[in-house]
Amino acid sequence: VQLQASGGGLMQAGGSLRLSCQASGRSFRWYDMGWFRQAPGKEREFVASVTRDGTVYYAESVVGRFTISRNNAKTSAYLQMNSLTPGDTAVYYCAADRSGPHYSIESYKSWGQGTQVTVSS
Repeated sequence: VQLQASGGGLMQAGGSLRLSCQASGRSFRWYDMGWFRQAPGKEREFVASVTRDGTVYYAESVVGRFTISRNNAKTSAYLQMNSLTPGDTAVYYCAADRSGPHYSIESYKSWGQGTQVTVSS
């Protein structure tokens, strides 16, 4: 599956952004989807995931601020990010087709190209 992430940008602290991940192919509904992020000089880390049946998981650092969702009809996944902080600054990647722990980078077979989110203080 091919993934195209979009929606990043520059935002002031406290603001909101909504990231989108457009997937190709008819099998989208069967894929678990994930969002990861990578800040400068840091390793890529898990942010959130949604299974094909709608179960969601979040990193502790984003609980209560970020919401992951999916729309199978539009073969898309989303990440609504509220109450952004400078610590959320990173390149955000969407991923699909999981076989393994939902929080593990190695579990996902397909990755999008990433979208930059920058939060100023």
